[in-house]
Amino acid sequence: MISNLVKTYWDLIASNHDPNAFAALDAAYREPQRGYHDWGHIGDLLAKLDHLKSLALRPDLIAAAIFWHDAVYVTRDSDGLLRPDAENVRASAEAFERHSKFDRMESEAIHDLIMATANHLDAGPTTEHYPGFARDLDLFLDLDLSSLGAPWPTFARNLEQLRFEYNWVPEPLFCLGRLQMIDTFAARGDELFRRDETRKLWSAQAHENLVRAQDELRRQVARLASTA
Repeated sequence: MISNLVKTYWDLIASNHDPNAFAALDAAYREPQRGYHDWGHIGDLLAKLDHLKSLALRPDLIAAAIFWHDAVYVTRDSDGLLRPDAENVRASAEAFERHSKFDRMESEAIHDLIMATANHLDAGPTTEHYPGFARDLDLFLDLDLSSLGAPWPTFARNLEQLRFEYNWVPEPLFCLGRLQMIDTFAARGDELFRRDETRKLWSAQAHENLVRAQDELRRQVARLASTA
């Protein structure tokens, strides 16, 4: 379901897109293979941006990046192998460019925000497109990881939705992949979130979730190994 907030934020940037842009996004985020990466995810990020928009220099550009950053989300390539997420990110950035009517500086800034999600933990700006762009990039990446700091029931439901998106992957491989991802996030400690404001909001709960998920996944991996 598309929330009123999603519609409000789209209205703010609709004139900077061609007439077919929203229909393309709507078709993408309603694809049946999606679980977590759907309109619910976009609406959640926009709600958090709305709450924290005083921290953003260009909340409109961050909103555009939110709308487009998961426009393409395919977990399995045509050859049957796991599709690298970086390919989805690149394809999402290209989808944005096809529909964008932002000026050159704004378009390049949004493109770089989208591309940063290919490497959340280590991404950084290569160009300061406008004063404060680096801070906006940090805020955008923190927003995209904010679900790690959700209450545990929501965190656990998000993992289940991710499992749906990878339902073709055998359970042992999926569990190992999720465990590796969560180990990587947990290892960042207080540097998981980039900005002090977001760290105060989400860091403590995120690390509680990650530790709990690590424990559950390790037990699940051990159980699966023992029955193999």
